[in-house]
Amino acid sequence: MARRRFSVNAIHSGHAELTGDEAAHLTRVLRVEAGQQFEISDNNRAFLAEVESARKSRVVFRIMEALNPEPGGVEVSLFVALIKFDRFEMLLEKATELGVAAILPVRTVRSEHGLEKAAPKRIERWRRIAVEASEQSRRTRLPEIEDPVDFAGALARAAGVRIFLDEDSTAPPLLQALPPSRSPEDCVIILAGPEGGWTSTERETAIAAEWTPASLGRRVLRTETACIAALAIVQAAWQIE
Repeated sequence: MARRRFSVNAIHSGHAELTGDEAAHLTRVLRVEAGQQFEISDNNRAFLAEVESARKSRVVFRIMEALNPEPGGVEVSLFVALIKFDRFEMLLEKATELGVAAILPVRTVRSEHGLEKAAPKRIERWRRIAVEASEQSRRTRLPEIEDPVDFAGALARAAGVRIFLDEDSTAPPLLQALPPSRSPEDCVIILAGPEGGWTSTERETAIAAEWTPASLGRRVLRTETACIAALAIVQAAWQIE
């Protein structure tokens, strides 16, 4: 069985510590003891570590050795229109497990105004979900969960490949929309719309800003489903190069 992995803020002089709820879970639920071994990550490298002490809400680790770095791969970010929070959190969890580099919530014409107002208060919760999903999937680096931006701000972001998921049936299939020449060092952004779809003005603005429209087929998918499917397709496309 693979060792459990935990994220720590930093490593100093060969030691690292967990505090707060996660440390309390280790001591009270898992009942860790000195000498037990786990993997830890400082959001840069992963290490094999041994528990040096475990008391209430503080666990101290001693670094034993650095683990082999994860192989490189295409960097994929998801820019997602604000959707109902339970669905957004499911998307966040699954996208993190799949290796997304960043998630940016986007305010769009058809986003619910209540969600827009409440979103800034959810950022820390969303980041905690990303940490938990990263530990579960044994990621070394955490995804970046950014503060919400408006549609124009999202369109202004730069990347080598910028894909605009479009429910319009005239858009080419996603695989065909991807560039034929691909490198593991590429950066890709996938932009997905709200539950009500894009407005014609948003669609025209994205295309004018040189985002590539792409379709996931004839079926109308929920935003979270479209994002997960698109992320998997893009990652697979780069892996077979």
